[in-house]
Amino acid sequence: MHRYIKALKNYATFRGRATRTEYWEFTLFGYIFAFVSYIFIAIDSLALFGAILAFAYAVAMILPSLAVTVRRLHVIGRSGWWYLINFVPVIGGIWLLILFCQRSEVTANIYDTDTQAS
Repeated sequence: MHRYIKALKNYATFRGRATRTEYWEFTLFGYIFAFVSYIFIAIDSLALFGAILAFAYAVAMILPSLAVTVRRLHVIGRSGWWYLINFVPVIGGIWLLILFCQRSEVTANIYDTDTQAS
């Protein structure tokens, strides 16, 4: 849970790195929240509340999810622009998933915050 909150605190930070655990925990909590809001939508008396809740969460998480995704791509030595590969039909999403599952680079790369300061 603390990695999810860490990602939210860095909601507009596109520099630096996000570990696999941080990225996947952020994604997991997003799916859990979506599942709960869809349960509310399935209940007739709470459908409007669930729809508003799902929409508000989706809009609020656009920037944080983009930032944690870019930071995750930095860990494997890729630019944040690699996220656009997601828009290639069929293969793009699969390719991006494979990139997200890769191990982190243990050596410093051009996306580290320490090397950008100098």
